[in-house]
Amino acid sequence: MHDNFGRTIDYLRISVTDRCNFRCTYCMPEHQQFLPRSDLLDYTEISLIAARFIQHGIRKIRLTGGEPLVRRDIDILIRELGRHVKSGALDELTLTTNGSRLEQYAPMLAQAGIRRINVSLDSLDSAKFQSITRGGSLQQVLAGLQATRAADIAIRINMVALRGFNETELLDMANYCAENGFDLALIETMPLGDGVAGRTDSFISLRDFLRPLQERNELIPDEHVTAGPARYYRVEPLGLRLGMITPMTHNFCGDCNRLRLASDGKVHMCLGSELYVDFREAIRAGGLDAVDRLLQKALRLKPERHDFEAQMEDRNLRLHRHMNATGG
Repeated sequence: MHDNFGRTIDYLRISVTDRCNFRCTYCMPEHQQFLPRSDLLDYTEISLIAARFIQHGIRKIRLTGGEPLVRRDIDILIRELGRHVKSGALDELTLTTNGSRLEQYAPMLAQAGIRRINVSLDSLDSAKFQSITRGGSLQQVLAGLQATRAADIAIRINMVALRGFNETELLDMANYCAENGFDLALIETMPLGDGVAGRTDSFISLRDFLRPLQERNELIPDEHVTAGPARYYRVEPLGLRLGMITPMTHNFCGDCNRLRLASDGKVHMCLGSELYVDFREAIRAGGLDAVDRLLQKALRLKPERHDFEAQMEDRNLRLHRHMNATGG
C-alpha cells in the first residue's frame, strides 16, 4: 500500500481499549471518561479488519491502548493475531504496555509469537513513579520486566523526557537497561489532549535531555531499525542500544509507514491530525467490502506531516483527544 506521497504503509497500530489502570500525567487527566463498551470494536471485528489490512500489505502490527492487557480476555485476540505470524502472513506482532500485568501475561505473549515488546517506564524512583502514574507500583512493573525477560521476549523501555521531573534520571535508566539487556528509547512529549499537565513547561528536547549521558559516553549511529520512528545509536562503553523519537525537534514524517486503528474503530492516518475514517460502522453495516473501500480512502487522506510544533506554541490548535484514545 502507498499513500499520496509515495510512502509505503506496512505497519498498523491497534488500540484495543482506551482504558488504563494508570493515569500518567502526560497522557490523560486524572478523571478520564472512557468509552462505553458498546462503542468498542469486539475481537471478531478487530480480527477481521486486521486480516484485511494484512491482505493489503500490512506486515507488522502493534497492540496498544490505553493499557492493552487490562481488556478482558485479551489473550483471545493476541492468539488470533499471532496465527498470522506463525503462517508467515505477518512479519511481527508486538505490544506496548505499562508493564503492570506482564508478570501474569508474559508466558502467553511468548506462546502467541510475540518476540519483543515496548514498556513505558519514566522513572526508577518509586515515589516519582507513583506520582507520575497516579498510583502505579514500580515494583510490580519491575517484576513484570523480569518475567518477560525469562519468557525470552526482547524489551525496549520507553522513557518520555520531562523537564523538571526525570531529566536527572537518564543515567540511572541507561545503566538499568544496559545491565538487563534492554533497549532504551527516549521520547519527546507531544501536545495531545485537553486537561493534560503543562505541555510547554514539561517539554525538553532530547538534545538537552541527553547531555548527562553524552558527557560520559559516546553515541555511535546504529543501523538497527524497527517499524517505528526511532533512530538508534550504540552507547559506548555502556553497551546500550538507544533509540530517539523526536516528533518536535527532528521531524520523521517523510518515512511514516503506519496507520492507527483506535478502539472505537476509527482509523487515524496521523497521530497529530483530527482526520479519521470510521471502520466500525463500515464493518457493521457493509462488511469486508466496505473495509476495503475505506482503507483506500484512508490512504488518500493521510497527511504529509504532523504540525506538533505549531500546536505546542498555540493551545487553540491542539488536538482534543488524548493519547490513550488513539493508541500510544
